This record gives sequence, structure tokens and C-alpha cells, in this order.
Amino acid sequence: MSKTNNFIFTVLKIVSWLIFVGLCIEAGGLIVNFIFSLYKPEFIHNLYQKLDLSEMYNKSKWAFFGMYSFILFISILKAYLFYVVIKLVTKINLLKPFNNFVAQQIMQISYSTFLIGIISYVARQTAKNLQHHGYVVDNLNQFWEDSQAFILMAAVIYIIATIFKKGVEIQTENDLTV
Repeated sequence: MSKTNNFIFTVLKIVSWLIFVGLCIEAGGLIVNFIFSLYKPEFIHNLYQKLDLSEMYNKSKWAFFGMYSFILFISILKAYLFYVVIKLVTKINLLKPFNNFVAQQIMQISYSTFLIGIISYVARQTAKNLQHHGYVVDNLNQFWEDSQAFILMAAVIYIIATIFKKGVEIQTENDLTV
């Protein structure tokens, strides 16, 4: 492998770690805020990322907990997605990339991405439904505005995972015949 490709792959590892750390901080902040809101509901308007859901909390605790559960689930899934990416980029052997581990990790990435897209889409539709009932949900759109992109990305990654799986089969056949 050339030095340029090696350098780019190293940069991608670093970027993956930075994104993972950022997503873990975001998920952790949201979890802490959720737990804090259970014990001190009067401080809900001061939550992380200016996520003021105090009106929703006062109107319906079920709506608040439902929307916050969507937010937590999506943020934790995004952190998990990059955990799988980090496992992949740290353990992949670029000289022989077609192996079961790589195929399984890419498949896991596609499943996680699809799940994020589906949960985001359901959350967006639920938020629209709540908006029709008089709830203010405009500040929540940042958490699920890219649901369709995640679904499309999951399809592309699934195709790549299928290609890798077939590559593993071909490589195994070639190793047995030689």
C-alpha cells in the first residue's frame, strides 16, 4: 500500500475517533440531562443544547418522555455506529481486507445505520403528530432531520457488505484450491 493511502487511512482513523468521542459526549450529556429532568423538572428549560421541553413536560409527561426517548435512542445508536466503525478501521488488514470480520462489521454498520434511519423517521412522524396537537417541537428536528439519508446510506452500505461477503467466499475458495 502506498504512503499516501496509508496517510489517508490514518487520518480517517483519527477522524473516526474524534466523531466517536463527540457523539459519546453528546449522548452522555443527553442522558445526564434526562436523569436530571426526572429529579428537578423545574430546570428542564436549561437542558443541554438549549433543549427546552418544559412546555411539553408541563402539558404531557408521556409526550416529553417519548420524545426524549427517541432523542436518547438515536444519539446512543449514532455513538454505537461509530464504535463499530472504529473497531473496523483499527482491526482491518488492508493487505487482505476480505475476511469474515470485515464483512460482519460492514453488515453491522449497515444494520445500525438503517435502524437510526427508521427510528429517526418514526420520531419525525411522531413529532409532526404532536405538533398537530399543539406541542412545540421545532427545536427537536435537529435530531432526526436526516432520517432519509440514513436509510439510503444503509442501503449503500448493505450492498458493499454483500460484495465483501462474496469476496470472502471467493478468497476462501481460492485459498483452498491453491
